[in-house]
Amino acid sequence: MSKKINLKIITHEKELFNEDVDAIYSRSVEGEFGILPDHQPFMSALDIGVTRAEKNGEMEYFTTMGGIFQFKDNEALILTDLAERGGDIDVTRAKSAKERAEARLGSHEVEIDNARAQIALAKAMARLKAALKK
Repeated sequence: MSKKINLKIITHEKELFNEDVDAIYSRSVEGEFGILPDHQPFMSALDIGVTRAEKNGEMEYFTTMGGIFQFKDNEALILTDLAERGGDIDVTRAKSAKERAEARLGSHEVEIDNARAQIALAKAMARLKAALKK
């Protein structure tokens, strides 16, 4: 039997995922990373993006909206304010959010909070990416 990684994804509201997986791929603030069983201990701040968990040859996709990733002794933990399973995302709503963010960024109004619009766009794009891959 091959080794597995126990992955837990926890938000303030709930434990979204707690299963054994074969590999984990995510995005830290420093770039993409992948974790296989017996990886050296690793901890990083997560960026807004998609976390992929490979299990028995299948991929499961989650949005992770920042947070912390920790790995030690084949135990992986993601603590984040917001995470969603790709299959649970409302694609129509995510597309609308993306369009609104792009419109705000394309506007030349002085009162637009550019950083906030960039974050909204990143979140919408992460949701779409996770939802469309499911």
